[in-house]
Amino acid sequence: MARPYWQRCIAHFDDEVATFIKDYFSDQQRRCLVVAAAGFDPRSRQIATLLAATLGNRLHGLFIREERGTPDTNLVAAAERNANALQATVPSSEIRSVEIFGSDNAPVAGTRIASLIAGYHISDGTTDVILDMTALSIGIGFPAARLLLEYCEKAGIAFHIMIASNPELDDEIASEPGDRPMAVRGFAGADQTGSTLDVARIWIPQLAKGRSAALNDIGRSLGETYKICPVVPFPARDPRRADALIAEYGPQLVDEWQVDPRDLVYISEHDPLDCYRTLSTLKARYDETVDQIFAPSIVLSPIGSRVMAAGALMAAIEHDLPVHYIETIRYDFDPNKPLIAAQPDLVVHLLLSGQAYQEAEPMEQAATEPSFAGQVAP
Repeated sequence: MARPYWQRCIAHFDDEVATFIKDYFSDQQRRCLVVAAAGFDPRSRQIATLLAATLGNRLHGLFIREERGTPDTNLVAAAERNANALQATVPSSEIRSVEIFGSDNAPVAGTRIASLIAGYHISDGTTDVILDMTALSIGIGFPAARLLLEYCEKAGIAFHIMIASNPELDDEIASEPGDRPMAVRGFAGADQTGSTLDVARIWIPQLAKGRSAALNDIGRSLGETYKICPVVPFPARDPRRADALIAEYGPQLVDEWQVDPRDLVYISEHDPLDCYRTLSTLKARYDETVDQIFAPSIVLSPIGSRVMAAGALMAAIEHDLPVHYIETIRYDFDPNKPLIAAQPDLVVHLLLSGQAYQEAEPMEQAATEPSFAGQVAP
């Protein structure tokens, strides 16, 4: 379904988010469900705490524990503290565990979260659903977003995404990638098997500190690509962040990926709409350029900042783009260690559906794509 009104998406940043929450949710008729992570990430509680301060007992919660193998005891303890704090903040809530890997070590995160959400009863009278993507992995957050957006659009409920971002903290969280690059569930992209034209694929990986091994594996799994256009954060809170990433990925950019410097994609570290609009423009121009010559394909790999990933999510849903990633086996992070360069969190709010957009929607909607909910395993 086309969503041209996202070009004018309602968004708030930092202090504006708290103001929005206070003004919007002070309406006593509003009932809200927040879906968020209950993991070790120190930012896990921030959005729920902001919401609870205004909504009180009108706020319900579904908090997800992502279970991966045998994590470090410090991370387990931090996750337990966050889970307990979240339930104290949102008494009308429950915590559900989601296994990321199956018994054969195959990634099953997408299937498990899809089944959980499809079977979860959203209370009658709910007016708003908020997905807090702050600490959700891509394999959980993207399928959850697609399912919840689809539900909210059909039910006439407002759907929001909120994120508490901290690029400096992201740099401190190391991860060990798995060995099976794959498409995120629900984001395999348009079927091009019936095309009579050769497929010309553009891969758009988001560069992030310490993720070079994962991106290498994803790139190799895609096979031949017409062009690789890496995403780097600019503008960013650290004005040298883009330079540092280009230096870190130098051998890959030059020797393996053979990236032309003109093909680097610069996207704001703080504004997901910059990412969404940039990717939408890139797709429109590429489609026009290769029309009747090649079958265009743009593959996204937003494995870094959740703010930038939210913009990639919007573009992937809007234009049916494939999203490829590699699941994380384990994280390495000391939640008790103070950050060397501590910075305040950047907070983002996006309104993706609801009454605010009704007048912007076209009178005749395009035919709806097959329901993602139909892919949920019984």
